Amino acid sequence: MSGDEAAEKQEERGAGEAREVREFWQRLGLPGLVDVHTHFMPERVLRKVWAYFDAVGPLTGVEWPITYRHEEEERVELLREFGVRAFTSMLYPHKPGMAAWLNGWAADFAARTPDCAHTATLFPEDGVAVYVREAVEGGARIFKSHLQVGAYDPGDPLLDPVWGLLAEAGVPVVMHCGSGPAPGKHTGPEPVGRVLARHPRLRLVVAHMGMPEYGDFLALAERHSEVRLDTTMAFTDFGEAFASFPKGELGRLADLGDRIVLGTDFPNIPYPYAHQLRVLEGLGLGDDWLRAVCHDNGAGLLLRPQGAPEGCRGLPMPSSTSAGP
Repeated sequence: MSGDEAAEKQEERGAGEAREVREFWQRLGLPGLVDVHTHFMPERVLRKVWAYFDAVGPLTGVEWPITYRHEEEERVELLREFGVRAFTSMLYPHKPGMAAWLNGWAADFAARTPDCAHTATLFPEDGVAVYVREAVEGGARIFKSHLQVGAYDPGDPLLDPVWGLLAEAGVPVVMHCGSGPAPGKHTGPEPVGRVLARHPRLRLVVAHMGMPEYGDFLALAERHSEVRLDTTMAFTDFGEAFASFPKGELGRLADLGDRIVLGTDFPNIPYPYAHQLRVLEGLGLGDDWLRAVCHDNGAGLLLRPQGAPEGCRGLPMPSSTSAGP
């Protein structure tokens, strides 16, 4: 097959998948999707992330191919073709001295990508409270914290004023605090539970549904009204192979339908974007639950009404709310 033929086949597959994704939200009567867990970061950082996933197969025996290994502009355009009306640039440091630099990149990315919520990150280090405040005052709408990669305790005293600041500002933080796919020194429900005991108003979004400690993180959400869980990789064939969601917990998942938000991990996923949507539908929790999860709950975090003052949290909400073609 020639290069041109291969490119044409890829374009056909992309168009077919975009139709499938759009048909999903159109059937639900939604104006599109809101995805709170997508990754955009500086190219040299992203390439290192992809190299890590490339090495996961030889290390664990489980292959992790990157489905959307495209250039940045193509990845942004693909989300738009899917009908994702708001998304994020989840990025995170693995050592001191990175977070402020990443925040500068993310601010620039959000400025040139209006449908991406201005995302920021943090690390327990001297000056963290200063650059987090600067990010919030600069318009950051959501933060990313990765306890597994960063290998830090969320209860580190350096972070205590940060959690207080974010709680007071009402800015959510997506935190990888579950112990999947591999446990870290500070992952699991206990460390973050101690943070929530001190800062109960913190808008915590538990990434990956807290995989594999699903029940424990559902319990945190039941105890704390500002805790949410994102669906990233949960229920997918790939995620189930790592940590199967217990069917007996589906009732609790239904009851928390106003605090479950769509996340996908795009582009770093080993399956098509549409698969995450299909498995959510396959849970059988109903269209109202799907509408809340795939749009309304995330919109409440990232979007603000058309015409609302700039001080309101979130991206501008498009004036049209009809499900277009």
